[in-house]
Amino acid sequence: MSIRIGIYGYGNLGRGVELAVQQNSDMTAVGVFTRRDPKTVQTCTGIPVFFAGDAEKMTEDIDVMILCGGSATDLPKQTPILAEKFNVVDSFDTHAKIPEHVKNVQAATEKLGKTALVSAGWDPGMFSLARLYGGAVLPNGKDYTFWGKGVSQGHSDAIRRIEGVVDAKQYTIPLENALTAVRSGQNPELATDEKHERECFVVAAEGADKARIEREIKTMPNYFADYKTTVHFISLEELREKHGGLPHGGVVIRSGVTGVDNQHKHVIEYGLKLDSNAEFTASVLVACARAVYRMHQEGNAGCKTLLDVPPAYLSPLSREELLAKLL
Repeated sequence: MSIRIGIYGYGNLGRGVELAVQQNSDMTAVGVFTRRDPKTVQTCTGIPVFFAGDAEKMTEDIDVMILCGGSATDLPKQTPILAEKFNVVDSFDTHAKIPEHVKNVQAATEKLGKTALVSAGWDPGMFSLARLYGGAVLPNGKDYTFWGKGVSQGHSDAIRRIEGVVDAKQYTIPLENALTAVRSGQNPELATDEKHERECFVVAAEGADKARIEREIKTMPNYFADYKTTVHFISLEELREKHGGLPHGGVVIRSGVTGVDNQHKHVIEYGLKLDSNAEFTASVLVACARAVYRMHQEGNAGCKTLLDVPPAYLSPLSREELLAKLL
């Protein structure tokens, strides 16, 4: 049976989910749900477009709803509401607020016994798994996570929510001296601002107070307040010409020691180099939708994260195929 996928929201991430579903033969995209007039939305593959407010009329037609809104204001409201009626997957990525988000979504799933998987993507998500595995194998050690250089969708979206901002792109940039120290096994103590800096390219509306916009960006908690942040105001044309892509990536490093006197150093590194942040994140969400479907079929309800999912549930392969091909 094909897993029927709904796509809630149709920006870069929603389009990525639509394309990712096409690469998975065990899935079918039922349609896109948008807050815009459906007649104005043209999908990449021609799947139907519905008004977001009509989603609840289609609970019997969708096995898993993938939410493609932003973490700043959309997902904290949308995921709990939709998790009451649908099995859902989202990419909520405000790390400091994940426990609160999980709690809210858990309460929603309990109403009708639905299954949700939140904070899926590559960080949180794939990088979370890398940190878990690294710490389990090398308990005497430290985790280091570096992002970029690349465009952060969540941080860019947070800037665009500021009054007077027309559009924006934010780049997260790892500091090379910190990376070098970690890879050499030095296990340095690094403050937040000693690992990354953030660079913002912002298009302001005509007459907007640029000083206020820059101040709001640099003092934004959970996003920019703890980092060296540079803000450039540019034209919309320059933004589109020079910053039109969505590259990203990063590494998770576990540096640890073993032996009688901790004389042996070990470094585990998991890295990503992504041409499209949105499309890769979407691909993770689609794999997670498969896991949600399987868990729900088994009666495993509630709010999950990737840390709670058996790895085999993400794959379209059978257990026998996994044993033969991957183990």
